[in-house]
Amino acid sequence: MKRKASAVWAGDFKSGKGNISTESGTLKETQYSFGTRFENGVGTNPEELIAAAHAGCFSMAFSAELGKAGFTPTSIHTTATITMEKTDAGFTVTESHLDMTAKIPNIDGEKFTAIANGAKAGCPISRLLNAKISLDAKLEA
Repeated sequence: MKRKASAVWAGDFKSGKGNISTESGTLKETQYSFGTRFENGVGTNPEELIAAAHAGCFSMAFSAELGKAGFTPTSIHTTATITMEKTDAGFTVTESHLDMTAKIPNIDGEKFTAIANGAKAGCPISRLLNAKISLDAKLEA
């Protein structure tokens, strides 16, 4: 399986602008710039897209692992926070922190935590990132 996205950039680093599109059409010429990446401009940025990908990937991986263990979640809500820092090598994504809350009937806390940690390690986006991956998981009653 392969997935595609493309980016177009025009201009210099600080005043230039670009757009990002996905093959599926979900993103179509979505604006990004220095301002959307390093300030609070309107548009997206690569780190935000990585955070979205990680949150979505983890939620699906967790659901799959729950299913293998005989559980069906009512809901899984995940937020990923990407940290980018200036290192000796340049700006680097150093961490992705996952905050997840889930409603899962008939599961105990120990099983919930074990399955969540397995999904964190097994999620393809977790394996892609060369960064610290952390998780706070909360089971709702």
